[in-house]
Amino acid sequence: MSDSPEYKFVETSVVTDEVLERIVNEWVGKGWHLDGIHFVTAPSSRRPVMAFLSFIRSSPGTPAAGEGSHAA
Repeated sequence: MSDSPEYKFVETSVVTDEVLERIVNEWVGKGWHLDGIHFVTAPSSRRPVMAFLSFIRSSPGTPAAGEGSHAA
């Protein structure tokens, strides 16, 4: 089994705190860890027009932190 990480990228053209929060909470809730956010801006605006969120997790064959044996 490979212990290479697995990556997930999510693109959004609605860049608000509420949308970013929803995306992060959704994917973290599915076992992914936020790796970073890249904002895309237009030259005429200081406000981002797009964002790419990257997530990472252990490869499917490798238990993630907290998974595996559970103490009773």
